[in-house]
Amino acid sequence: MFKELIRKLQNETYITLETTPAHSAKFAPIIDKIEALGLQHRVDGFSTTDSPLSKMKYNSLFAAQLLQQRFNKPVLATMAMRDRNRIALQSDILGANEADVRAFLTLTGDPASISDQPHTKGVFEADSTQLLDIISCFNSGHDFAGRPLKDRPEDIYPFSVVNAYAKNLKTLQKKMAKKISHGTLGIITQPVYDVENAKILLELMENAKKSSENKNSTLILGLFPITKLRTAQFLSAHVPGINVPPVWIEELRKANEKSEEEEKKVGFEMSKQLFEDIKALHPKIHLMTANQFTLANDILK
Repeated sequence: MFKELIRKLQNETYITLETTPAHSAKFAPIIDKIEALGLQHRVDGFSTTDSPLSKMKYNSLFAAQLLQQRFNKPVLATMAMRDRNRIALQSDILGANEADVRAFLTLTGDPASISDQPHTKGVFEADSTQLLDIISCFNSGHDFAGRPLKDRPEDIYPFSVVNAYAKNLKTLQKKMAKKISHGTLGIITQPVYDVENAKILLELMENAKKSSENKNSTLILGLFPITKLRTAQFLSAHVPGINVPPVWIEELRKANEKSEEEEKKVGFEMSKQLFEDIKALHPKIHLMTANQFTLANDILK
């Protein structure tokens, strides 16, 4: 299952879909929505988020296991450095390994200060490259302290993230190079909204790989469809690492002045066209829709 995902990532069309567990003791309703739409037949795998924006949610590892069991599709379980020290990180990965949760999207994580849980303190022993190093150690049969494991885990597959935009492009390239050197197999970008932006990211990735022995790392372009003006404005003004071109905001503004339905229609058409253009350029895509699975289904049709 995982080897097939990596083969597609490196050689074919690769599409994964993000899922966000709810503030709930149940993840099954989210899986049921995916199944009702038949979305599992349109993607190569899924991801599960790890309490994004430091808002407490259902555990990403258990969510990944449930998705895999239902659809027999690989899932990237997100793990953030925010909530665990190196003991807990290693313990969780080892436990997940026997449950066949073996692909991880490694994040440093959002600050604990913005959490919905009062007086929360972040752990942040290191950035996400330490998690990549832990996975590398496990794949060699040792823990992070260099001690041999009694039973060697099944192969573990690490993925990373990077911003889609920066004023200083060398900064982005250095971050890519750092994660490549620590063994990441795929780097997922923040959402892109412009083919030229995507081309720049691909060029930066190729340059970053030149200085590393890890030549198999692949860039995966993030896409987040926009169907509302306020979403475009929020992403543009408040989310670092994303560049929403002025044309998107202008077109959505004109549509919004006509009607809410027109706004949604124009946003969808632009998002759908972007998906098709990115797929033609570089068919390695991670689709994020904030659990709007009907929208995801329409984009993927």
